[in-house]
Amino acid sequence: MNSDIKSDISEMGITDRCCTGTTGCEWDGTLRRVRPEPIFVQKVYDAVLVNLQALRTVTNQPFTPSLGQNARIIRILDIRCRKFFNPENALDPRNLVVDPETVLSGGDFVKDGKGCPITVVGPDGMKTEKVIFANTTECEEVGKGTPVFGTQTVRISGNVVVEIDALVQDSRCRKSKVTLTSTVPIAPASNPIVMTNFFELCIPSVFDSAFFPRFAEFCNINCETRLATNSITRDIVIDPTTGAVRISLIIAVCITCEKKVIVPVQLCVLSTGFPVLSPEVSPICSTFPTLFPKQIDENSNNDPCPCPRPRPLNEDEGTISQEIYSDTYEDREEH
Repeated sequence: MNSDIKSDISEMGITDRCCTGTTGCEWDGTLRRVRPEPIFVQKVYDAVLVNLQALRTVTNQPFTPSLGQNARIIRILDIRCRKFFNPENALDPRNLVVDPETVLSGGDFVKDGKGCPITVVGPDGMKTEKVIFANTTECEEVGKGTPVFGTQTVRISGNVVVEIDALVQDSRCRKSKVTLTSTVPIAPASNPIVMTNFFELCIPSVFDSAFFPRFAEFCNINCETRLATNSITRDIVIDPTTGAVRISLIIAVCITCEKKVIVPVQLCVLSTGFPVLSPEVSPICSTFPTLFPKQIDENSNNDPCPCPRPRPLNEDEGTISQEIYSDTYEDREEH
C-alpha cells in the first residue's frame, strides 16, 4: 500500500517539500508577439521607507517541553523568533500586529462629513488607501509637486514564538538535541508599544486630474532574539526535580513601514499576451472555457506583428534610406 502512495505522489509531481511558483508567462525572446496594450492601474507618484526597532526584555519565560530530572543544557545550537498568528481568528489579541496611524500637515485626508476618512480599494483588494487633498496651486505654477508632511504613530501588540535548539544531557550523561518552544508576549493590545516617525511626501496637482491622489501605508514586522546575557548558566534555569525550563531573553522587534502617494493612470505597455497555464490532469472535456476575452482592436489580426514602416519624409528633409520594409517578420527574414 505504501508503494502505491509513493507512486501516486510521484505521478503528481510532488518530489520536494518546498515548491516554486508558476506564472504562466512565456516569452521566446523576440518581439514577434509583442503588442502595445493600454492598462488602467495605480501609479506610485512618491514614496518613503522607514525602519523602526524596539527592545523587549523577558525574564524567566517558561519553555516546553520539560527536560527531565537532573538534565542540563550543554550548548545552544540555534535561536529562532517568528511572529504569532492564529489563522482561525484574525482578531486574536495574541496575533502580533503593527497598527500605523498618520496625521498630515499641509494637506488633509478627505472625509465623508461624519469625520471618517474616505478609503478606496488598493492593490491588496481592501479599502486601505485614503484620499488626499491639498492646495497645489502655488507649486503647479512652477511645474512641481506640492509637499505634505506627516506624523506616523505605530502601535505594536501581540506575541512572538521563540524556538531554541539546545544540546541536552540527561541524568545518565546521554546527549540529545531538543527544541524548546514558548509563546512570548510582546505587549497587550491595551498597552501596546508606541513609536513615532516623521516623513515628507510629494503630491501631484489635485486640479489637473480626474482623481485626487491617494495615500497608502503598510508595515511588516519580524523579530530577533538572544539570551539576555549570552550565558547559559545565568539565563537558563532548569528545575532539578521536574526539568521545567525558564529562560531570560532579549527580543528585538523590527518594523519596516512604507508610505506612498498613489495616482490612477492609464499606461501603454508592451505585452506578450495573457498567461497560459497547462492543466496537470488528463482532461475529459474536449474544450474548456477561456478566462479572459480576446483582445480586439485595430491591431488585431491572425498574422504576426507587422514591422513598422518608415515615416515618409518631405522633399526638404531628404531621403534617409530607400529600403522597403517587409510586412511581416517572416517576410523580412526571407530577404
